[in-house]
Amino acid sequence: MSATDQRATPAEVGRYYERTVRRAQRTARVPAVQVALHRADRPLWTFEVGEAGGGATLDADTQFRIGSITKTFTAVLVLQCRDDGLLDLDDPVSAHLSVPAHGDLTIRRLLSHTAGLQREPYGDIWDTLAVPSLAETLAGLEQAERILPPGRRFHYSNLAFALLGHLAAAKRGGSWAEVLVDRILTPLDLPLTLQPGPNAATGYLVDAWSDHARPEPRTDLGGVAPAAQLWGTAAQLARWGAFLADPTAIDPDGKVLSADTLVEMRHPTVLRDEQVWTAGWGLGLIVRPGRDRGTDVGHGGAMPGFLAETYGRVSGTDDDVPGAFAAAVLLSAGNGDRALGLSTTLLDAAVERDPADIQPWRIGTPVPDEWAGLLGHWWGEGFEYVFRWRDGHLEASGADDAPGVPPAVFGIEGPDLLRSVSGREIGEPLRLTRDEQGRIVRLHWATYRFTREQQTFDGVWASRP
Repeated sequence: MSATDQRATPAEVGRYYERTVRRAQRTARVPAVQVALHRADRPLWTFEVGEAGGGATLDADTQFRIGSITKTFTAVLVLQCRDDGLLDLDDPVSAHLSVPAHGDLTIRRLLSHTAGLQREPYGDIWDTLAVPSLAETLAGLEQAERILPPGRRFHYSNLAFALLGHLAAAKRGGSWAEVLVDRILTPLDLPLTLQPGPNAATGYLVDAWSDHARPEPRTDLGGVAPAAQLWGTAAQLARWGAFLADPTAIDPDGKVLSADTLVEMRHPTVLRDEQVWTAGWGLGLIVRPGRDRGTDVGHGGAMPGFLAETYGRVSGTDDDVPGAFAAAVLLSAGNGDRALGLSTTLLDAAVERDPADIQPWRIGTPVPDEWAGLLGHWWGEGFEYVFRWRDGHLEASGADDAPGVPPAVFGIEGPDLLRSVSGREIGEPLRLTRDEQGRIVRLHWATYRFTREQQTFDGVWASRP
């Protein structure tokens, strides 16, 4: 059934989701799967299948280890510090945290995994499971390698995010755990925990050649906690994914982070794989391109016995995508990776089988007098553009732009001065020139001249001999 067909009933949609999850659990051989789908226009949907193990009951409140999804919380803590004027993303780490080595690496490079720092703290922690304390993590920087030059390419680093978490905590005068609870978990009503509760699922390694599964040890990450320590539920993680994709719906007052800062975090900084352009990295977030210029933003996680993922969908030009739209999937098998991607499957299924209602067009406010003469067709660099007034602001599009290409949107800075705030030539000014009667006769956008008739660069009308 497509989005243009008759809408499925809620019961039909729910059954389809449930069968999709059950099939993934069985195919991937995961002891317990817990999922949640969050959207602004429907009740939260949750489902779980399997057995939690260890005497725990598998339900919507069962906790799972979320692993590296923890990094997205740490990244938000760092951006909060930046927005509060406590640091600049291009500052070296040593400006805010006392470190014995690698202090010249910038915060921005650490956030985007482009610092070139080795993946793990010094020592064979995944062999011994002897995880260093905070003091040991920092001291180990003297032995830690910078395996690539900063900025060369993407290289994932848990050590980098351990440093970022403790840096943000130092700027707030508390521990990473204290700051996390105070500045994110409490304001967003997300009761994730650093340690598993009594109803937490057991994490397993499922035998490759039989149906036996052996419990994995629960490991406290000590000084590396800001990279992967947290436990939570799929419902909590789906709400977090919705915040990352649509913060104004989850945090309308911007108490945790402004919507503009989340847009900045979602902007791709580096490709994860330069040969397969399927995902990029922003500031602590994975960004994946979707259909109709949409994007999925979030993170995955892996710890002994557990896999996890949460992604929120940012709508591009697809009217079928609802607001605050996200899915989370938690798995109790460290080698159950065949079930990964289930979050994307659920998001796609929701758009296809239960699309958002299309909102009606409504009459808007009149164009302010000072901008009325700006609307219509203009020519720049030999190309035709159309300027329109939409939703209380000025927009500009190429006359031959393909459907779905987002317009440039302008903010007003002063008399006859606007600036592009999104789309083409973002950040560049648009200056207006008027004649003696006050009519707008010329524009300069990013210094390029725009006129009502097509002209050469030296000002000759193309249609005149």
